[in-house]
Amino acid sequence: CPYLLAGMRGLRSLIVGLLSAFFSTAFVEQLPTITAQTSGSFIALPFDENFLFKCEAKGNPRPTYRWTKDGMDFDPHKDPRVIKEESSGTFMIPNTKGKVKYQGKYRCYASNKLGTAISEESEFIVPVVPKFPKEKTEPVVVTEGDSVVLECDPPQGTPPWQMYWMTNGNLRHIEQNERVSMGLNGNLYFSNTLVTDSHDDYCCFASFSRIRTIVQKPPMALRVKPIQKRKPNILVPSSHSTTYLKKGEELELECIAEGLPTPVVEWIKMLDSLPKRTQIKNYGKLLTIPNLTDQDEGKYMCKAKNDLGEAVHHFHVIVEEPPSWQEEPVKSQLAEIGSDIHIKCSAKGKPQPTITWKRNGQPLDGVLNPFHSHSYHAHLTEFVEQKDTAVYQCEASNKHGTLLVNTNVLVMSEYFTYLRREDPEGSLDGERYSLLKNGSLQIHKVEMEDMGQYKCLANNSEGTMSLTTELFIKDSTRIVKPPQDMKVKRGSIAELECQVECDPTLRRELEILWMKDGMNILSNFSEGYDGILQIVNVSHSDQGNYTCVVRTSLDQDTASAFITVLDVPDPPVQLKLTDLKDRSVRLQWVAASDHNSPITEFIIQYEENHWEPEKWKEILRVAGSQFSAPLTLYGHINYQFRVIAVNAIGRSRPSMPSERYKTPPCAPDRNPENIKIEGHLPHQMDISWEPLLPVEHNGPSLEYKLSYRLLGVEDSWKEQMVKRHSFVVRDTPTFVPYEVKIQAFNRHGWAPEPRVVTGYSGEDLPLAAPEDVSVEVLNCTMLRVSWSPVPQSTLRGHLGGYTVHWWQTQSLLTSKRIPSERQSLTISGNRSHTMVPGLKPFSEYSLTVNVFNRRGNGPSSSPISFTTPQGVPEQPPILRATNFQKDSITLVWAPPHETNGFLTGYLLQYQTGNETLGELKSVNISAPDTTQWVLRDLQEDNWYKFYLSACTQVGCGSAISEEGGTVSEACKCLSEALNTSKGFHLVEGLSPGTVYTVRLQASHRVDVPSIFEEVFKTRKVKEKEETPADPEAYAMGEESPCEYSDNDEKPLKSSHQLFTDIKADDSSEDSSVMSEDDDCEFNEDGSFIGEYSGYKRRVNIETILQGEREVCL
Repeated sequence: CPYLLAGMRGLRSLIVGLLSAFFSTAFVEQLPTITAQTSGSFIALPFDENFLFKCEAKGNPRPTYRWTKDGMDFDPHKDPRVIKEESSGTFMIPNTKGKVKYQGKYRCYASNKLGTAISEESEFIVPVVPKFPKEKTEPVVVTEGDSVVLECDPPQGTPPWQMYWMTNGNLRHIEQNERVSMGLNGNLYFSNTLVTDSHDDYCCFASFSRIRTIVQKPPMALRVKPIQKRKPNILVPSSHSTTYLKKGEELELECIAEGLPTPVVEWIKMLDSLPKRTQIKNYGKLLTIPNLTDQDEGKYMCKAKNDLGEAVHHFHVIVEEPPSWQEEPVKSQLAEIGSDIHIKCSAKGKPQPTITWKRNGQPLDGVLNPFHSHSYHAHLTEFVEQKDTAVYQCEASNKHGTLLVNTNVLVMSEYFTYLRREDPEGSLDGERYSLLKNGSLQIHKVEMEDMGQYKCLANNSEGTMSLTTELFIKDSTRIVKPPQDMKVKRGSIAELECQVECDPTLRRELEILWMKDGMNILSNFSEGYDGILQIVNVSHSDQGNYTCVVRTSLDQDTASAFITVLDVPDPPVQLKLTDLKDRSVRLQWVAASDHNSPITEFIIQYEENHWEPEKWKEILRVAGSQFSAPLTLYGHINYQFRVIAVNAIGRSRPSMPSERYKTPPCAPDRNPENIKIEGHLPHQMDISWEPLLPVEHNGPSLEYKLSYRLLGVEDSWKEQMVKRHSFVVRDTPTFVPYEVKIQAFNRHGWAPEPRVVTGYSGEDLPLAAPEDVSVEVLNCTMLRVSWSPVPQSTLRGHLGGYTVHWWQTQSLLTSKRIPSERQSLTISGNRSHTMVPGLKPFSEYSLTVNVFNRRGNGPSSSPISFTTPQGVPEQPPILRATNFQKDSITLVWAPPHETNGFLTGYLLQYQTGNETLGELKSVNISAPDTTQWVLRDLQEDNWYKFYLSACTQVGCGSAISEEGGTVSEACKCLSEALNTSKGFHLVEGLSPGTVYTVRLQASHRVDVPSIFEEVFKTRKVKEKEETPADPEAYAMGEESPCEYSDNDEKPLKSSHQLFTDIKADDSSEDSSVMSEDDDCEFNEDGSFIGEYSGYKRRVNIETILQGEREVCL
């Protein structure tokens, strides 16, 4: 049954071929056609499962299959280890022991009585683990500067393979550069040798990635003896080279030269310029051109140069290509008996492909006339007969590949056909339907409505037959989210996405393939595959064009994206020194690959082998577009240079060093800087300076001439030659100015005339104390002190400042002297007054002042005494309201700790404080010893706020506050003995909305002050509030949300810890601010028992007496 994809791009028509030479409507003869096959090669790796050789064909009668191995018959059914598929020619070789016997080249033949179709050839390879031969090599002994080749001779193995060299002792890679490099053949080439190349453990390693194997050659020894210069000579290649490559492959030309100094290699294309795709690698020794084209063919030359001469080598590059069809044979051809058959088959390639014709898999040379074949054309010259029906193969081949096409030729009698739709409503009328000469029906611009059954009627001289076929139309397979071009850093992860949609009936056979630069890299047949290609640890070889191919048995779609791999640049090459002068040189270089990120700058570094050998320092940076730079140099330095390229990804490895260049010696260019003149001790002067860098010496025997003299006193200089960068001048006057200069000198002359700096000799302690010290008392805690500056002649150093010292001698409240710590205040600079804060009121003080310099403090001035006036007292530490009566409240307090003068009494103020504050009233208490006061004539059942401050003659200090309230009637005291160890007690039966006073005291000890006293007001019960539950219910043991168990040591809020001051609760007056559903705040009758306001007294634990306790309400 034919299939068609609806909406497939590029589709214009459908041809349904219906042939008339059939026996009946139920059996249509058809030549064999290969529909699925295995091509290429298999490498049998240990971790693989089975190896599938696919061969499927269609035809009628059903084709039979046979296989050949290396040209000989191979029957999978006779081998019990081979897994067969009965419905096709496909078989699998299991990955077990003994699979070596299956190694070979396989081809499948599908045959029926009409002919034979053949598959492409596929190869099964069972790799053998490669091994280096065990051999003992003698040490290679050469003279320093000679070239040498350490041969690797890797064993043959499954490609791809990679070679590298290491030292076996510490497993370090051999660093490759312009002088040392590994050839494409794996050998290690030294263009010239150095003594440091001597090692006894050079090892060649061969890595075979496809079989995951690394093998090592036995260690080799290289010993290098002294030096000899010579001109270049080409080591590789050794003779004229002609290279044949396929179009699209990568060209690699290697040119390794020897010589001393190390030759520099450059590349030229004769009569043309190098393509822009050209890359120079391996320090100029390897030229590569990816994706070869016909234009890359020609002659190339490498040139190796050093100071002694040059050597050249020529390469002849020939670009060839595998066969491709110029005119591909048709896949099937229908002919009438007695007619002629022409099959055209022409191919192009380089070399020109050879055309071979076969019939049913057998060469045409074995077929009798009348069939004749030519290189591109086959012609049946006489009338064809029924027996000429067969499958004809045209094979075009050259050394780069083979093309094969099977052409089914069916010979039959002349026939007449008629087609119609089986659907009663269907019609084949209209412009979209055409009947072709061969009896096929062509449908233009296919639509979904064209799906259905079609019937073909055919007749000729031999009879009449009909055939019914069904046309199915499928949705096209298409990529809905194609991969996108991307740039990734080397070593990172790249992901390419390829999301696909296809007809649901074809999803199980959907195949997703990934190709890189036209080569298969990944295939997946899993239904769950998400279409993402992930490349881990991206390398340069991963750069290229990636194509996602999605296909079913009916169609396919493709989408491509290009991955650009970004990396740090390769190190610059071909460093060269030009314009050589005594103190300058020009460095030139050639930029290597920037790895797809433009070079932004070059860093030039230098190394010298006298002062700091093998330590590289930066000398200059230039723009990435600049490939040479002038360098200013110091004298008497043996330089070599290297260059580092920088792009957005990072820095390249350093280039190979340039040749060395030694500048001649000369006088120093500059004198020392940062001269410091200090006096750590009296009568001496310490002089130090920043020395010249070693590379700034410009010659041998650097010294410094130190010159000094008294400023304005001496005309001549005292001079001293020193090699260090410090000097001590002794026996100097104390703190006098000197002029100093320092000049650099070496064996070749003096630096320029130095500049003169001024400094002082060593300091000593000041001789005099400040005079005219006076104080001005500003208030009870602050004064202003002033003095006359100390004369410069007695300072004997740089003025640091002044220090003021003061201390309290006694309090004027008592006659006793007070031992007090000295306090001090330092004033920097040349000031003559300051403010002294933090004094105590009503006290006597003493004060001194001294000057100081860098050496230390001078003598103190004579002490002067002064007194501070009285101040206001501190706030009283405690104020308590107690004994709440109907019209009076008693206030108790403690005197302030610091009165700051003679206490004259207290100021007591109070005001009502229910919802708004009332008028503030005052009471002057003139007795300073008073500590309690009864306020009378207060309003009944009212709340008050009290404020108390202590006073002296100066005034009153800050006030302490307290609150309390009067009661509505005389206190009705109820007592209850508490024989319990708990810290709380529940009081029941209180009236809502009533003020209560609670007093807790020790029983039988009425002379002991109350431990606890508090006033609070219970909450009023709202009318709509539901009747609370029976309070006895909780007493019977039911769980209460407010109740503690007998084992709980948790006090009620009315029984606080005795060491904690609790702030008054402002909500105690108005219980309505509490939460309506806060059950824990109320008793069963709605009375408020948990919250109260006021101050909880702090009482020492020793005042808590054991025994009964009484609660007064």
